[in-house]
Amino acid sequence: MSKKKNKLEAIDLNAYYGDFLALKNINVSMEENLVTAFIGPSGCGKSTFLRTLNRMNDYVDGFRVQGQILLDEQDIYRKEVQVDELRKQVGMVFQKPNPFPKTIYENVIYGLKIQGISDKTLLQETAEKTLRQTTLWDEVKDKLHKSALALSGGQQQRLCIARALAISPSVVLMDEPTSALDPISTAKIEELIYELKKNYTIIIVTHNMQQAARVSDHTAFFYMGELVEFAKTKTLFTSPKETRTQNYITGRFG
Repeated sequence: MSKKKNKLEAIDLNAYYGDFLALKNINVSMEENLVTAFIGPSGCGKSTFLRTLNRMNDYVDGFRVQGQILLDEQDIYRKEVQVDELRKQVGMVFQKPNPFPKTIYENVIYGLKIQGISDKTLLQETAEKTLRQTTLWDEVKDKLHKSALALSGGQQQRLCIARALAISPSVVLMDEPTSALDPISTAKIEELIYELKKNYTIIIVTHNMQQAARVSDHTAFFYMGELVEFAKTKTLFTSPKETRTQNYITGRFG
């Protein structure tokens, strides 16, 4: 099998909140059309790193980075990069479902409308396509013009994934996307992640090591702002090289 190309790459990345060094010299490559999971105890830097990949931390006072993050070999922190354009390529799904207080349909097409797209046929086709991709279509096709807030938590999260997909990103970041969901909804999202990697590069932060083992191809273990170990998921969980990784996955700390 030919090696997949690197979709995202961090090179000598340091990240600061004011004087606090939150990420220390991160070097890692994430391959196209695979699922990469970030694991580690709370406060270890995994969500901070995830948010550097679409410059979400730009909103945080005192946040700055040194080093590079490459998307398709282009540094996303170059001065001329338009962050809005970057976020069309790198979509994000948050920990808690966050549908807008609008209809299901309006939620899905929100990003397209912001881009100035008003072609009704295109909007309708995109809505159906992404709702089918997220296995929601059959559940909501008769209530597209009802409030998204009436959906269950699991449905709301799949709707938020559909909304992220509607603007045709190539990467989807997921920050603990199932932590607020019940086991059945969690299983649906995990199945969905597995399907989506055919068309997207997925990066997921999870506290749940079993979930990382189930859904990801590669896993990165973060501890105290360092990337301790990065490997194929099966390798990392069955024969980690680093003692700290071993201790974390066997429950000795964290």
